[in-house]
Amino acid sequence: MTYDLTALDLFSGCGGLTQGLKNAGYKVIGAVEINEKARHTYSLNHGDVPLVGTDIKGVNADDLMSLLGINVGELDLLAGCPPCQGFSTMRSRNGREPVADDRNFLIDEFARIAFATMPKMIMMENVPSLAKFERFTDFVERLTKAGYTVIHKVLDVSKFGVPQRRKRLILSASRVGAAALAEDFSGKVTVRDTIEQLPQAGTSGDSAHDYSSPRRSEKVKALIAAIPKDGGSRDSLPMEMRLKCHLRTNGFNDVYGRMRWDEISPTITSGCINPSKGRFLHPEEDRPITLREAALLQGFPVTYKFDISHGKEAISLMIGNALPPPFIAAHGRAMAKMLMR
Repeated sequence: MTYDLTALDLFSGCGGLTQGLKNAGYKVIGAVEINEKARHTYSLNHGDVPLVGTDIKGVNADDLMSLLGINVGELDLLAGCPPCQGFSTMRSRNGREPVADDRNFLIDEFARIAFATMPKMIMMENVPSLAKFERFTDFVERLTKAGYTVIHKVLDVSKFGVPQRRKRLILSASRVGAAALAEDFSGKVTVRDTIEQLPQAGTSGDSAHDYSSPRRSEKVKALIAAIPKDGGSRDSLPMEMRLKCHLRTNGFNDVYGRMRWDEISPTITSGCINPSKGRFLHPEEDRPITLREAALLQGFPVTYKFDISHGKEAISLMIGNALPPPFIAAHGRAMAKMLMR
């Protein structure tokens, strides 16, 4: 279903949020993204959307509304995921105190655009731990004082049609009725459902699926081949095959692990095509998942374009940082129903 509803995507990255909003029936009338490679990928897939490539700190809200042809209060949905790397589980101190990172302040830029444009509804997605910190609670308080009803929850994206385990904070705010979020998805989409039907990697004609893996030592190749199929881990290896660095730690047990066919995948991160970064080995084949498989497990359509000249690290970073489109689409539809009332 297509609604006559407008949306603006801030911190758009390579376009996961925009893809989700389009899937939910919105007309995305603009986006803002500073990273050049992410902008290029976004435009490959969403060439119909005007894309501002300026640092958001330099984006004037009045100029932005003029570019998009809207006035204060006319935008249906403002959506975005302001980067807050200092709040991530891996980078915060003991899960309580964020590390110093200038990007932690970008939520203030999201708030600045929100209060200048006064959209009918707002969607913001981020890492779960952001909910504990002052900048987020201040934003919620300001929204309430401005007349918005606000709800926010930490949800697992696997409950909304995404084939991976990933917990995210999502906020919904409305000044035209009740705030709305989607109910849990009733089924489970598995790794098998998502990637088993793909042609053989290396000969498929899809550059994101055929991109060759880096050269590995014979020892590492033998290690990968010895990991049991369909969910095996390095804990199954004999001691003589284990890498020395693995013997020195009891943590990070998913490293060099295989995904399970009939389960959801682990969280797709920026290291998603490197088996030394997590459980990113193919369930059956002796290789890590490909860029295309990672994108599909993140919820992108199989037709989503990536410029392979950007390199595998840049593309895997874009995929790992993206918002899963089915998760966004589910909540976007719930908000659309409220907007249409």
